Amino acid sequence: MEGSLWGHLPLLVRSNSKESVEYILQALWRTRKTGLDAADRLVIREMLQLQDDSDLDPLLVCLRMLIRRCVYDNVGRDDIQKLFPNEVLPELQRLLTLLLQKFQREWREDLLKDQVTLPRLKAMTWNMANQDAESADPVAVINLKLQNDAQSHSGELDVKFQLAKDTLQTMLKSMYCIRDQLSNMDETSNRHSSQETNMV
Repeated sequence: MEGSLWGHLPLLVRSNSKESVEYILQALWRTRKTGLDAADRLVIREMLQLQDDSDLDPLLVCLRMLIRRCVYDNVGRDDIQKLFPNEVLPELQRLLTLLLQKFQREWREDLLKDQVTLPRLKAMTWNMANQDAESADPVAVINLKLQNDAQSHSGELDVKFQLAKDTLQTMLKSMYCIRDQLSNMDETSNRHSSQETNMV
């Protein structure tokens, strides 16, 4: 399958400039989560002088695959040219290598921004409040210390909240469900790893 995709790269020669190929790569990166809309597809088809999407789609798949390898697979800047098989025209290899090198760092930074890093629980303490007040129901005051490892907001965060008996029961019920699901996942992964060991 991959071999047949490379055969579509020569369509890029139809573009009238390096800037056109640059636009195509940028558009593919910009739409990596949503896919190209009809307007972008039309612009790219016109740049490449293509009549319909039947020629365009395999080319876009090939370019997305190249972008993915370049950005996600941690390919070194100097190793980008090694991604191309010999059958790809040398001038196309040079052009795409230059453009991928140009955008690789920026795209990797975009990836880091896209990743959501949730804070992790570092410590938890609690105490009882309203113990002495006759009219008020007693509540537990929970103190969570969270560690945020995200590059933009690293540091510790303190969260304090109170729970009455009924909300504590609801929370505990949810926690038991989470524990059970995690246990089931552990058992499943242990079963798979023991089966793989038996197969070797």
